[in-house]
Amino acid sequence: MAQSTKAHSESSALKLRRELGVFGATMMGLGAMVGTGVFVSIGIAAGVAGPAVVLGIAIAAMVAACNALSSAQLAASHPVSGGTYEYGYRYLNPTFGFIAGWMFLCAKTASAATAALGFAGYFLLAIGQHHGSALVPVAIATVMVITLIVLSGLQQANITNIVIVSITLIALATFILAGLPSLLRAGSEHLSPFFQPVDDPSRHPLAALLEATALMFVAFTGYGRIATMGEEVRRPRVTIPRAIIVTILITALLYVAVGVVAIGAAGVPTVLSATREQAAPLEIIARGFDWAGAQWIVSIGAMTAMLGVLLNLVLGLSRVLLAMGRRQDMPSAMAKLNAARTTPHVAVIAIGVVLAAMVTLGDVKLTWSFSAFTVLVYYAITNLAALRLPAAHRLYPRAIAWTGLAACVTLAFWVQWQIWAAGLGLIAVGLLWHAAARRRRHQAHRHSA
Repeated sequence: MAQSTKAHSESSALKLRRELGVFGATMMGLGAMVGTGVFVSIGIAAGVAGPAVVLGIAIAAMVAACNALSSAQLAASHPVSGGTYEYGYRYLNPTFGFIAGWMFLCAKTASAATAALGFAGYFLLAIGQHHGSALVPVAIATVMVITLIVLSGLQQANITNIVIVSITLIALATFILAGLPSLLRAGSEHLSPFFQPVDDPSRHPLAALLEATALMFVAFTGYGRIATMGEEVRRPRVTIPRAIIVTILITALLYVAVGVVAIGAAGVPTVLSATREQAAPLEIIARGFDWAGAQWIVSIGAMTAMLGVLLNLVLGLSRVLLAMGRRQDMPSAMAKLNAARTTPHVAVIAIGVVLAAMVTLGDVKLTWSFSAFTVLVYYAITNLAALRLPAAHRLYPRAIAWTGLAACVTLAFWVQWQIWAAGLGLIAVGLLWHAAARRRRHQAHRHSA
């Protein structure tokens, strides 16, 4: 009995405390989703598909909804930190589990670097400075501050996130309302012809639409933060599905509204130019609205949004690294928790260091495109795992997971071929690492025996 109690105590000591309800989990999801996607990627995708990016946003939202429901029922059935990394191990096999964790780390590290660079760009523009050599140092300093906030514990990070999300939502509501008069004056002028590839006018409109959809899909994947923190929410079987569904609905409506206003009021050339030259399309567009001061509200909202995305990505990345450390797919030191059991502090520090190194690349478009391929692979595995759920644990029809799986596999290979080729190469590197780690574990087991 004493040994059993001791074992239970030691097991509990390795578990994170459950502190989040539906509201807190939803705000974490919104903090991860309402950010880089709405403030930057709409402009990137518009450069591919023209006005049809609005349709791409809607399609991406539907694909994300299928993935969200698969994530929700998996997280409700198996509520531990690690997301699809853990689901792959439990419902598929160790290889799929590792690939999911590896793709998550690659995709979201790239997304987090994009968010840090995006914040630096908006911040420097707001103070009247051109990006220049200051962009990377400001981005690195931002990563350091966010890392320190996450190290302080989830409760403090949750409060910070709620403040950030509230400011961001106010800013986006201001953009939509302030832009309506300009949208109504322009009518359909900037939305016609609707299917109009921009970067390559000779390209087939459907091919351009599918690539734009893949790029916009990344903007809808923040709900995964809720699933990766499944160990930290109260009543996970109820809380996780509700929070994910509410998050995806709010974000889809918001993104479509912002996309219609931005392109309909200003036109694709303006949106594209503002994205490429200043990386701040919504602020540039808001300068042409009738509402005085709208651009400043949007600028502040953009900066808080980038901070929110970065905060949530550091949280999610550290939780997946924690899970991989527990299985020794990554160094076991990554599984260590602080004394209060609120933060995997070694994993958080490691993520902060890697992010600081990645932002030195300074290439926002490259990191965002790379995120698209790797995150689509990740969610393909999510849907595959959902198909293996026992009937008693399934909350939604299998057709939803099949739809999500087919959409993810299809969209993954509509990004530029250089991107998906590099992504496949990275999967190969990860599998070599995984095989080496398994050999080390087997050898250690034989020596201990």
